[in-house]
Amino acid sequence: MDNQLKRTLGVSDAVVVGLGAMIGAGIFAALAPAARAAGGALLAALALAALVAYCNAHSSARLAARYPASGGTYVYGRERLGPFWGYLAGWGFVVGKTASCAAMALTVGAYAWPGQQHAVAVAAVVALTAANYGGVQKSARIARLIVAVVLAVLAGVVVACLSSDAADAGRLGTADWGAPGLLQGAGLLFFAFAGYARITTLGEEVRDPERTIPRAVPLALGIALLVYALVAVAALSVLGADGLAGAAAPLADAVRAAGWPGLTPVVRVGAALAALGSLLALVLGVSRTTLAMARDGHLPRLLAAVHPRRRVPHHAELAVGAVVAVLAATTDLRGAIGFSSFGVLVYYAIANASAWTLGSGVKGRAVAAVGLSGCVVLACSLPLASAVAGAGVLALGALVYGVRGWIRSGT
Repeated sequence: MDNQLKRTLGVSDAVVVGLGAMIGAGIFAALAPAARAAGGALLAALALAALVAYCNAHSSARLAARYPASGGTYVYGRERLGPFWGYLAGWGFVVGKTASCAAMALTVGAYAWPGQQHAVAVAAVVALTAANYGGVQKSARIARLIVAVVLAVLAGVVVACLSSDAADAGRLGTADWGAPGLLQGAGLLFFAFAGYARITTLGEEVRDPERTIPRAVPLALGIALLVYALVAVAALSVLGADGLAGAAAPLADAVRAAGWPGLTPVVRVGAALAALGSLLALVLGVSRTTLAMARDGHLPRLLAAVHPRRRVPHHAELAVGAVVAVLAATTDLRGAIGFSSFGVLVYYAIANASAWTLGSGVKGRAVAAVGLSGCVVLACSLPLASAVAGAGVLALGALVYGVRGWIRSGT
């Protein structure tokens, strides 16, 4: 068919795409707000976020193997729960992640050229949209390079902090914390784990998806968790929870406190590259979900077009890139972590509910139940403004769906 994408990604490519989305700006930016919320329970909050992410990844991998098409939970919800739930998942994903794209672009500008962050952000969006337009294999190669550089930078941060005389294991955690702070910290840290969804939203471009996706998703998640845990321990060892909570640039402050001020520019470059990697993967995921929703008529049919030679959703990619560029030029969305987390947690709640209906044994249903419960609890524990804004966006989407159905039924 002319509107089908080309299957070119193997296990390693899919893992790299997921890592590019996860090991991105989240680890450079999410630690500070999470530390403010969780305090001495930061590592416990990280573990809780990882547990919910694992359940979501397990459910998503099972569903992606069954439905290897572009769109991720939009497709799973539609097939397992009904059109409305699939639509709601897709709506939350596209709106929330489009805002996250702009936030990542602005993060690139803030680290690369603070005085011209909006101009740099727009240039980054244009460049990565052009890269995505060239084909998903080119995007995967770029992501591989970015992930390698960022991992090297994070390794330098860990070594510098843990080998420093300023490191103190007593700063890693305290007994002075409560459940609300722990849950809110986990909800904020979940933002940094959400990137593995890019693997499932690219299901139509993965070779042998029944085998590749169930292997790639947990592998990418496990690597990300290991990296996050090491970085969090390293930063806490020199700054402590209070110091980390008050840091504007947590990892740059950590290497400075560790006695390595010369590493600060390297960390800034690493942060900019990490944000580029996240932006690249986010645009890939949002454009594929846009493609799937356009195929079903929930978005303009024009966005369902696939390039005849490159086999990419070129109209969807250009539309997403244009919207993100406008947002990056006119707004400051770096405070959108909570809003993005709310939308993604709702997205995965629908994924877990969909996985429950597969009925493939006690383990599968238990994991889906834990994932669904965890998503709901963490979403409700986020800062009130984020939860209200996220709920408002979902309500708007539901209203649009209802009005469209009413108009169609009357014609």
